[in-house]
Amino acid sequence: MTGGDRDDAVAMIALHARRSAPAIAAWHAARSERALIVTLTGTDLYRDLPANDTATLVSLDVADRLIVLQQDAIRHLPPSQQEKSAVVFQSARTLVPSTGKDPKQLHCVLVAHLREEKDPRTALTAWRHLTPDLPATLTVIGDALDPTLAETTRQAVATDSRVRWLGQLAHAATRQAIKRAHLLLVPSRMEGGSNVVVEAVTAGTPVLASRISGNLGMLGADYLGYFSVGDAPALAGLVARAAREPKFLRKLATDCRRRAKLFTHVAEARSLHAAIDAALNAGRTRMSIKRQRRSTQPPELR
Repeated sequence: MTGGDRDDAVAMIALHARRSAPAIAAWHAARSERALIVTLTGTDLYRDLPANDTATLVSLDVADRLIVLQQDAIRHLPPSQQEKSAVVFQSARTLVPSTGKDPKQLHCVLVAHLREEKDPRTALTAWRHLTPDLPATLTVIGDALDPTLAETTRQAVATDSRVRWLGQLAHAATRQAIKRAHLLLVPSRMEGGSNVVVEAVTAGTPVLASRISGNLGMLGADYLGYFSVGDAPALAGLVARAAREPKFLRKLATDCRRRAKLFTHVAEARSLHAAIDAALNAGRTRMSIKRQRRSTQPPELR
């Protein structure tokens, strides 16, 4: 948040505690009385903090407010930092749910660029565990960032007619693909708070997700659509159950629909404004204390 000039800035919002550490340190050194907000990513929470990365820890220490993108993230913070943390769920425009989904064929979609953190291999392997007659399709949407995973995906498409790979699509087309699907698959190994989950839930599409903190904090601890990281047979079992048990699929949809209110533009703006206000108040308090100390000092020390 800045005015017309950098020196008029009243607050800094940094994304990524470690990668933004130089900018955070420079701001703190030059404007320690002004507000500093640090937004934590999945890498911060689940890789750098467990490794006790010094730059990450310093960024957390100097921040007035920490923003995390889902509810479960707070318990992964050091106890001394939890009180100044705030959950700000990302939002997406609510779409009218599709009413033309084929009741006789379960259509699943995986939206992620092909890289290890997103673990598309688990979804592709799950289809090898499904019986050939199971009416369940998988559409993969995402660019090929990892050549090995790209080849794995091409092989899956070549050997199973139920699997297809569309590559990267425009955002609007991707949202429509999610809306038309029966299920979104999120087999990730690490997530700070997946925006694609937000886009599915706000489009009326339920989710099958790996049981990791980033998904638990988005969908709730009691959600029935979880499987262990890398457990392709378990994912296949959930897909088969959703294909064969309409009641189970409706249950997933109902539970996701209850979470949708967390992912509206209004809810995101309200949470973000509250975090900024708290940081600004902390900055004003520091400034007031600093002025009081100066006023009590002898003139020659001011």
